[in-house]
Amino acid sequence: MKRAAPNARESSALRNDIRQLGKTLGEVIRECEGRTVYDVIEKMRRAAVSHRREGALGENPVLERQIQRLKDEEVNSVARAFTYFLHLSNIAEDRDQNRRQRQHELTEEQAMRGSLQHALDLLQAGGIGRRKILRYLAQTCIVPVLTAHPTEVQRKSTLDLHREIARQLAHSDDTLTASERQLLAQRMAGLVATLWQTRMLRRQKLTVLDEIDNALTYYESTFLRALPRLYQDLAARLRPAGKSAFSIKTEALPPFLRMGSWIGGDRDGNPNVNADTLEQAVLRQSRVVLRHYLNEIKALGTELSLSRSLGTASPELIAMSLASGDASTHRVDEPYRRAFVHLYARMAATSIALTGQQLASRPTYAAPAYETPQAFQQDLQLIADSLDQHHGSVIAQLRLAGLIQAVSIFGFHLATIDLRQSSDVHERVLSELFSAADVRLNGKQVQYSKLPEQERIALLRREIAETRPLVSPWIDYSAETRKELAILRMAAKCRQKFGPAVIQQAVVSHTETLSDLLEVLVLQQETGLISPTSAGQRAPRDGLMVVPLFETIPDLERGPEIMNTWLGLSDVARRVRHAQDGIQEVMLGYSDSNKDGGYLTSNWALYKAERKMVEVFKHHKVRLRLFHGRGGSVARGGGPSFDAILAQPPGTVNGQIRLTEQGEVIQGKYKDAEVGRWHLENFVAATLEASLAPATSGAASEDENMARFAFILDYMSDVAEQSYRKLVYGTRGFNDYFFASTPILEIAGLNIGSRPASRKSTQKIEDLRAIPWGFSWAQCRVMLTGWYGMGSALKAYVEHGCEGSPGSATRRLAQLREIAAAWPFFRTLLSNMEQVLAKTDLGIGRRYAALVPDARLRRRVFTLIQAEYDLTLEMFRRVTRHGLLAQDSQLQAALNERFAYIDPLNHLQVELLRRHRMGRDAPGPANEEESRSQRAIHTTINGIAAGLRNSG
Repeated sequence: MKRAAPNARESSALRNDIRQLGKTLGEVIRECEGRTVYDVIEKMRRAAVSHRREGALGENPVLERQIQRLKDEEVNSVARAFTYFLHLSNIAEDRDQNRRQRQHELTEEQAMRGSLQHALDLLQAGGIGRRKILRYLAQTCIVPVLTAHPTEVQRKSTLDLHREIARQLAHSDDTLTASERQLLAQRMAGLVATLWQTRMLRRQKLTVLDEIDNALTYYESTFLRALPRLYQDLAARLRPAGKSAFSIKTEALPPFLRMGSWIGGDRDGNPNVNADTLEQAVLRQSRVVLRHYLNEIKALGTELSLSRSLGTASPELIAMSLASGDASTHRVDEPYRRAFVHLYARMAATSIALTGQQLASRPTYAAPAYETPQAFQQDLQLIADSLDQHHGSVIAQLRLAGLIQAVSIFGFHLATIDLRQSSDVHERVLSELFSAADVRLNGKQVQYSKLPEQERIALLRREIAETRPLVSPWIDYSAETRKELAILRMAAKCRQKFGPAVIQQAVVSHTETLSDLLEVLVLQQETGLISPTSAGQRAPRDGLMVVPLFETIPDLERGPEIMNTWLGLSDVARRVRHAQDGIQEVMLGYSDSNKDGGYLTSNWALYKAERKMVEVFKHHKVRLRLFHGRGGSVARGGGPSFDAILAQPPGTVNGQIRLTEQGEVIQGKYKDAEVGRWHLENFVAATLEASLAPATSGAASEDENMARFAFILDYMSDVAEQSYRKLVYGTRGFNDYFFASTPILEIAGLNIGSRPASRKSTQKIEDLRAIPWGFSWAQCRVMLTGWYGMGSALKAYVEHGCEGSPGSATRRLAQLREIAAAWPFFRTLLSNMEQVLAKTDLGIGRRYAALVPDARLRRRVFTLIQAEYDLTLEMFRRVTRHGLLAQDSQLQAALNERFAYIDPLNHLQVELLRRHRMGRDAPGPANEEESRSQRAIHTTINGIAAGLRNSG
């Protein structure tokens, strides 16, 4: 059989799924909206499909004429139709991903790249055995951190329906009778009809509490079950071959993969985050995990019906069953059931003690609450040990082993919440505290904000050594200071109640100086997170890890030296060694560095900063943990996580990595439990490969690449940055062009996040957050944040070269090809850019440019963008010697199918923006503030984001 056959079958199966879902959606629209609206939508769909199949890009006069003729009452139905088709296509593609992975495992001898088995095979081939891997896992930290940045545009109601549609679609592969297939089709139609009649957009802006609840749905649907299963799968793969299922010892792997969250604790630029939201985040997280434990205990109490008349149990298990208050005479000889009745009572009491709510779903009796998750895990392990000792280890694997592993991962807190605040806020708070306390330095009253850096450092270090309080309960501080002190005190309270794992990091945005980090130690000391007496201790054990966030290009360049000084301070060194187990985390910002310097310069600055960090940390004998502030879009560090981790400089992963999962990427990766498990598996596999695969050769080749090629990247980075900044910050009128040619103002009005789109209430690019900046360019299909400047940089090097480069253009082009082949960093840079270029459509971008009222400005700016795009595309082809996605025909075909449904939404969005800005809005229903056009614009934003999948 030819190897291509499975791929052909899989492609056909995906098309069939999409066709069937599309047909069902069409039937629902015809029934709900009428034949006239259905025919309008169908004509537009055919025009878009025909345009794409002819290989045309951009302007589609037939489609544009149809859209211009749309009546105001039709536009919302049209926008919803194409948006929902893209939602349903995403569901089908997720299912196809699951199908292809399963098919590969069934038919291929080699494990799929990105899988755990592939990573283990690679490590074994390199002489790294299972015991070494197990030892390594005990000191490994892998954490996806969910954030609430405002590019997640789906409502929870919509996501719940998506999950149910996906479940029904999965059944279509089953062997079904004619009546079963008819029933399945009927259920699918019912679900799609419910989706169609469910409001797609939120009426009110999301609150922080809404964002907390939205994130928690992913734990219930995916993480609580997918993570323990992933651990169990890895444990099975690390088990010696030939071991009997009855001889498996039930024990948890070290909790190397855990979850993190910013939601409720990230107050940088979000005035809605405070002590109350932090407390609510902790309580709501705890309720979710404790409810899960109660449900699992209840299920185990039902399932473990083992009778003493048919087998024995350990004395410890018998003692636990006798301590149970279970009054049922039916379970007298069922010690395991009686033990779980007791555990249920204790967990019910724990839920009241920790969250103030009774989460048990059935009556129970008074029992002592668990003080710690470790105590609960010990009880579960006692039961597992009894099963292991009495022919029941295979029974323990059914559910109990997963619960034991879950407790080691999630504890009683579910996920670790980070605190984050901007350094300038910390500075203002301390300025007020020092002034109110009349603190003096060199005999003069301190005006902290005016002190030079060295005097700030001296003052802060002196304050850290002080045991007297700086904050007074008798002084009425400003609202900002009260708020900051309150959230830190709440963090201390939560850590005392739920344990230190609930909040562990304080991330400092806009870290520019050493004092930015020392300020946070002082504030922790004033709020109970660090005991004042611990300042002089030889081995401090309390406090949050202070994590610098280096964001802009200058910050990234200064970062290594700041960390060198930080780690060299004796009091900090003690804290790192004892309170942080010898680990210091550093966060790198992809979004702001891209907005600051463009795609190439941002990536190169990040890469060089990481390499220098490795040297600094090696010098101080401290273990580096990098926290990557990645988004969904390539401009914000997006692209495949697996490739991104493997492309990191050697020594920067080393079993320690955290990265943000943001915006619509969260639902794209984790809405479906199986897809979510695969992404988590990718994350673990990449970390193991990057950390343990023979490192010497990798480091040597990396050093060689840097020695041979770094000067070329330096040169090209300078050219790219000049090109990018000349456009964005040096072109007269560009600010006006951006705000007129993109839906940025409409995105700011969409109820998709609690955080404002701008840091200040001005209409300037400098004050705009990097996330809506990139999101806006994606909406209008220009996406310049993922490629602008690359063409100029590549051409400048090929045509002119720099000091040390080969003497001819031909040889310089050959050298770039060599770099792309030899260096994972540069190869990944080109690969990610290729995906952005493939989704860019300047024909559509020109339609958005027509929204700019000033015709001369419109022509001037768009001509610059078009020229750089054409140049980037030309240079990409010259360097790689292939066209866009020529080596990934499957992705190319999938995108072409998608574009036929995204394109109409783009054209419709342009027309709606034109009507809205000209004041031609049709009013909405009397009880709604939005006009019809506004609602339809927001629907198109939703649909385009869903279609592009990684635009946030």
